[in-house]
Amino acid sequence: MRRHQDNFNLVHVIYFKIYTMKNSLLIYVFMALFCVSLTQAQTKIPLIIDADTANEVDDLFALVRAINAPEFNLLGITSAQFHTSPLATDSTVVESQRINEKIIELLKVKNIALPLGANKPLADKHKPMPSPASAFIIKKAHQATINNKLHVVILGSCTNVASAILTDPSIISKIKVHYLGFWHNPKTNSYNKKEFNSGNDVIAVNVLLNTPKLDLSVMTATTSQHLVFTKKTVDSKLKGKGGIANYLVNRWETYKRWWTKKDPKQKKWIMWDVAIIEALAHPEFTKSNTFLTPAENTQRHISIYTHIDTKKMEADFWQHFKTLLNK
Repeated sequence: MRRHQDNFNLVHVIYFKIYTMKNSLLIYVFMALFCVSLTQAQTKIPLIIDADTANEVDDLFALVRAINAPEFNLLGITSAQFHTSPLATDSTVVESQRINEKIIELLKVKNIALPLGANKPLADKHKPMPSPASAFIIKKAHQATINNKLHVVILGSCTNVASAILTDPSIISKIKVHYLGFWHNPKTNSYNKKEFNSGNDVIAVNVLLNTPKLDLSVMTATTSQHLVFTKKTVDSKLKGKGGIANYLVNRWETYKRWWTKKDPKQKKWIMWDVAIIEALAHPEFTKSNTFLTPAENTQRHISIYTHIDTKKMEADFWQHFKTLLNK
């Protein structure tokens, strides 16, 4: 009987050790997965996109590239005004807001805030044009740190971001602004602000350029104009696939360009806004240099993209879109 009891005790000890080891292994696996998840979350770029989405076609494609992207922690999409367009109504920001909401609805995503931006440009370089969008930028900037800045991409007018800075300058050290606008000659470092985005709030553009410690990078129209999608490719990838795919095709087909008589059948479209999103997601697709700001602005250095690999950017866009369709 004693031997049987000893055997029972031995079996119990062995079982306990195996059980303990098993649980330790499970704990180890859980901790490893947790650490990987935490690392991935930390490496994702905390991002807000400020978009004049109703202005054209490429804005919609840019937002789709950023949504559910593994490179970004997309916190919000703020709507921007574009009052200088000949097609503009008296509430362009509301038009942008509606399309932002529709894109989110079609992609069935959650936890992306959609604050409404200002409907008018700045009237004074010292006075902000407050809005839920500028308040949201301020709030998220204060949740960031100097070592892990909030990234804000501006696809249209600079009104909302400039207003956030003017309202609360303490956020300057916690944000990195990526602006799509103006023309630039890198050889002569000459600027031309007579460009659509810049023209929708020239004062706001100058606020960004004149803010000494603001971390600012620019995807100029000069560089982004080289990223062109064809209607043939868009149709082959999207047409007839429903949801967001059909929505993008319909936008292309129903929006009529007012600024050029070239390509009347709209067989091609410059994807200005996609270029800046791709550049942020894949800096290896780009080349950039530091330049002095325009002579009329506070003299300081900013970063400007001088080259983009358009083939890699387009291929990456379609690869991401494929993942959206498979969700």
